[in-house]
Amino acid sequence: MVHMSKSKLVTLSLLGGNLNQGFPVVTALLSHQDQSFKITGSLPGVPELVKLYTKWQILYEAVHQRKRNNQRIKMYQQDINNVSINDFDSVCKELQSTLNTWLKCESFQNIERQLRTLLSQDDEIKVIIETDVILLHRLPWHLWNFFDHYPFAELALSNHEYGTPRVSRTSSSAKVRILAVLGSNCNINIDEDRSLLQKLKNAQITFIVNPTRIELDELLWNQDWDILFFAGHSDSNDDIGKIYINPCESLTVIQLKSALSKAIERGLKLAIFNSCDGMGLAKSLADLNIPQIIVMRERVPDLVAQKFLENFLFAFEEGKSLYLAMREARAKLQGLENDYPCASWLPVIYQNPTTVPTTWQELCGAGTIKTSKTFKIAHLSKTVASTLVVTASVIGLRYLGVFEKPELQTFDQMLVLRPKEELESKVIIIEVTEEYIQSVQRKNLGLKSISDSTLAQLINKLQKHQPQVIGVDIYRDFADPIDKLNPIQLNTELSKNNVITVCKGKDSKYDPQGIKPPNTPLERQGFTDAVEDIDGVVRRQILMMPQEASSPCQTNVSLALQLASRYLFSKGINFSVHEDYIQFGDKIFKRLKPGRSGAYQRVNNLGGIQITINYNDTDYKRIPLEAVLNNQLNQDVLKDKIVIIGVTANSISDYWSTPYSSIRGALEKTPGVFIQAQLVNQLVDAVLNKRPIFRVLPYWGDILWICGWSGGASLIVWRLHSHMQKAGAIVGTIIVLYGICTITLYQGLWLPFIPSVFGIVASGTAVSLKQQKISE
Repeated sequence: MVHMSKSKLVTLSLLGGNLNQGFPVVTALLSHQDQSFKITGSLPGVPELVKLYTKWQILYEAVHQRKRNNQRIKMYQQDINNVSINDFDSVCKELQSTLNTWLKCESFQNIERQLRTLLSQDDEIKVIIETDVILLHRLPWHLWNFFDHYPFAELALSNHEYGTPRVSRTSSSAKVRILAVLGSNCNINIDEDRSLLQKLKNAQITFIVNPTRIELDELLWNQDWDILFFAGHSDSNDDIGKIYINPCESLTVIQLKSALSKAIERGLKLAIFNSCDGMGLAKSLADLNIPQIIVMRERVPDLVAQKFLENFLFAFEEGKSLYLAMREARAKLQGLENDYPCASWLPVIYQNPTTVPTTWQELCGAGTIKTSKTFKIAHLSKTVASTLVVTASVIGLRYLGVFEKPELQTFDQMLVLRPKEELESKVIIIEVTEEYIQSVQRKNLGLKSISDSTLAQLINKLQKHQPQVIGVDIYRDFADPIDKLNPIQLNTELSKNNVITVCKGKDSKYDPQGIKPPNTPLERQGFTDAVEDIDGVVRRQILMMPQEASSPCQTNVSLALQLASRYLFSKGINFSVHEDYIQFGDKIFKRLKPGRSGAYQRVNNLGGIQITINYNDTDYKRIPLEAVLNNQLNQDVLKDKIVIIGVTANSISDYWSTPYSSIRGALEKTPGVFIQAQLVNQLVDAVLNKRPIFRVLPYWGDILWICGWSGGASLIVWRLHSHMQKAGAIVGTIIVLYGICTITLYQGLWLPFIPSVFGIVASGTAVSLKQQKISE
C-alpha cells in the first residue's frame, strides 16, 4: 500500500460475502504518510437493498426515456408506462435511507467510530470501496452520511485483486498527451467533448474519429499516452462493457487487452469514459492494473456528460487533485437534477490502490526515463546526425517516387519465392480456346470470339449443373441477328439472376470510348477495367470506382466483386461499402491511398477502391467450352461454384503481365480471365479462409522502419574497424532485412525493402567515411 504525504487513504474491503447473506469480515485500512491503522467489523445481509436498486435502475431508465433525454447508449424501449417523478423521488430517498441504515448497524459502527476519531474535517480523504461484488460498485456510496462530515472526501471503487502496474518507461514531456477517441455519435453531440478538450492548456491531444479497431490498436501500441479519453456510445452486459468506436464496430476491453496493456506499460495513467454504463469497462480495465479510471455508473444524458467533463477538466487543470476535482464536478451536477434526475450519482472513479493518484501538473513533464541500461550517446552524436540526414533524404526520394519501380519488382521476386499454396479454388473457368475459334467458320463469329447463339447454349447447359454464380467475361456490346427458330436466346439466358455480364468504363485519358454491357440490369453488371503499374504489371485490383457520366458502362462494381459478393452472400456473409474500405463480415479491405500505401507514393491512378492483389501460383480448373456443349461434364463438378466464361485464345489481345510473368519472362503473360479468377479467389479466400490481405505500415511507421535499419547499420559500422568487417556487416544486414521482409510479406505485411537497403548502405558508408576522416 502506498503511503500518502498530503492526503489520507481509507480502503474499505468487503470480502467473502454478498448483499443477501452479508459480509462477515469488513476491514478498513487508514494510511497516512508512514502510519497505518487497520479496523475490522462486519455487515449483515440486506436483500431489500438489492430489490431497491433494481427498482431504482428500472425507474431511472423509464424517467429518462419519458423525458426523451439523448443518452450515450443505444436505448431500448421499456415496458413501463405512467412513471411519475414523485414515484422516482420516493425510490431514491428509500434507497439512500436503506443504504445508511445498513451502514449504521452495530457490527459496522466500530469502523465508522474509529475512522471519525482518526480523521479531521480538513483532511483530503480518498475512500476506496474494495470488492468484487459488481452490485456494490453500482450503489450510490456518495450518499453515505459519512461524506457529509468531510467536505474534502471522495469515493473510488476497486476490484478485490490488483497489482502494481508494470511501467517500463515514461518519456519526459512538457504537455499532457491525450488520445481522444470519438466513437459512434448517433443522436448525441460529442463535438462538445472535443471543444472542451481543445480548451485545455499544456495538452497535446490526438483526436481519432470513428476509428477502426486496427487504427485504435496501432495508436495504443505505438505511442505514449498519459490519458485515454472516450466519448460516444457504450454499455455493459453481464458486467462486460463495450464501446462503439464507429457506427459498425464495438469493442470490449478484452479485445483491446494487449494494446491497452502496452499503453499502460508505456505510462498511461488515466482513462476517462464519458459514456453510458461504464461499470463493465472499468471492471475489465482495472484487471489490467491501470492507475485510475473515470466512468459513469448508469446511462448518462448527453448534457450531463458534457457538464461533468467541463467541470472536471477545469478543476483538474487548475491544480485540484483527481479526487477533489471529481467531487466538485459531481456536486455541480446537482443543479441539473430537475431535468436530469440523479445526475450527480453517475460519475465514479476506479482506483488501483497500489498507485498514487496523478495530478495535472505531474502529467505536464514530471515523467522520467526509466531503463535498466543507459546508453552513452555523447560519442555517437555525429553518427546520429548523419543517420538522420540520410534517413530524411531516403524518405524524400521515396516520396518523389524514385524507388517505386524497384520496390514493385522486389515485391514480385518475394512473391514468386513463396511456396506454392494448396488452396481449394471456388472458381472454375470455362475457356474459349484458340482451337475452338479456329475450328468454327469465321463468318459465324465476325468480330466475336463466340457467337450469341453458342454463348446462349453454353450458359443454358451450365445452369443445369447448378453453379452459384456465372460471370460472362466476354464483351457483348453488339448483338447477332436473332434466330427466332432457336428456342434458346441469349437475352433469356442473360436474364437469369445468377448471371453477371461485363462492360468497360470510359476514361477520357486512356479509353475515350468504353464498352457497353448487354441488355442486363445494372445490379448484374461488373466492369473489367484493369490497371497497370509503371512497368506494365497488374498488381492492383479495382473493387469499386465511379464512372464518368457519359460512359457506356455505368456500374461502379467490378466483375470480381460482383461474383465474390454473391458467392459469399450465399454463405450468409454480406458486405458493406465505406469511404476508405469494403467490409465482408469482420474482414476489411482497405483502399490504397497515394503517398500512404507503401511503394505507391506518387501514383496518380489510385482512384476508387483499389487493393493489392495477393496472387497465388494456382492451377485453376479449366474446362473447354466444347466439353460443356457436348455434355461431357460430371454432374456435380460445377455445383455451388463460381463459373467464369472467358477467352484464352492467343488471337484475342486479352493478355496481361503479372508478378509471375514479370519474373519468368514476357512470354508468360496471363489471360485476363485468369486474372479475374485470381481476384475473385482472393476475396473469397480472405473472408472464408483468413488468407492474408496485403497491408502496409502507416506513413510514420515506414519512416520509423527505414530510420531503424539505417540507425542500426550505422551503430554496427561504428563499432567495427576494418573496411572488410564494415562491408560484411552491411551485406549481412541487408540479407537479414530481405529475409524479414519476405517472411512478413507471406503474412500479408509489405515492408519497405529498397528504401531501407538504400538507407543501410548510405548510412554505413557515411559513418565509415566520417571515421576515416577523423582517423586521418
